[in-house]
Amino acid sequence: MSTLVFVEHHGDELSKGPLGVLAKACELDTEVAAVIVGGTEVKALAAEVGRFGAATVHVAEDDALSPPLPQPRVDVLAKVVRDGGYDTVLFSNSVLAADVAGGLAARLDAGLNWDLTDIVASGGDLIGKRPALSDSVLVDVGWRSTPRIALCRAGSFQADERGGQAKVLDVSVELENHSKAAKIVDQVIQPEGGPSLENAEVIVTGGMGLGGPENFSLAEELADVLGGVVGATRAVVYAGWSPHSAQIGQTGKTVSPKLYVALGVSGAVQHKVGMQNSETIVAINKDPRAPIFDFCDLAVVGDLHAIVPKLVELLRLRKA
Repeated sequence: MSTLVFVEHHGDELSKGPLGVLAKACELDTEVAAVIVGGTEVKALAAEVGRFGAATVHVAEDDALSPPLPQPRVDVLAKVVRDGGYDTVLFSNSVLAADVAGGLAARLDAGLNWDLTDIVASGGDLIGKRPALSDSVLVDVGWRSTPRIALCRAGSFQADERGGQAKVLDVSVELENHSKAAKIVDQVIQPEGGPSLENAEVIVTGGMGLGGPENFSLAEELADVLGGVVGATRAVVYAGWSPHSAQIGQTGKTVSPKLYVALGVSGAVQHKVGMQNSETIVAINKDPRAPIFDFCDLAVVGDLHAIVPKLVELLRLRKA
């Protein structure tokens, strides 16, 4: 088996999701390759990709690839897959990766399975695990031919730095005429007050149990003392207490922090799928029958309005 992982980046920073997929690929294959595409910044990132397990890193560096457009990346990946004879291509889901994966499947007449939360080797073949029926069951999916293309749910795998050194191969960039037709005329990057939800190591999420938008300050204070960021459930976002950019769950973002603290979060399936891969889950809820207590690591049954201020006070004293 020969596996290629598409590693996405933003500026001079590698995305966390593809590095997790790369770690998973290393469990399935001893010689995993990666491909990174972009402008002049990508060559410097190749060594970092090697530290996360890639034995070979294909680098496509060209000014025409600086804009995050999918079709030029399809051209690059199709060439790398054909020239390298790769039979498996893995992606971590994002807006760009989904476009590239779909375009590559059409270009190579290849099978594409999406929203996978796991991939296992079986009898010399691969089997993908895909949630279905509101994530209440896992379905086994496969491929009828190669190359196999898989789009993995973001946050399904933890990035694992291995300290290796990759062989870096330059890719000659040859773009199709139709791939040059679309252009990005402007990009506006929204400033962020801290790390993104997807890359945060600590997340404090507020649910409807907070009681009202004025109580979201409890989540903010706890996140601040823990050095984390604030998330929200779908119900909270729909109620207008928090922006959609903070929503975690099936219709929001998928996260996998080291510590996830849920304040007044019931733990419905829709929310669970977005945060269940967190390393440690702490839940504070006054309802002892809340579903989140079935899968959290530490359950605190009680009034969060009394518990959280005291917890913040104790944490501040400990840091002083």
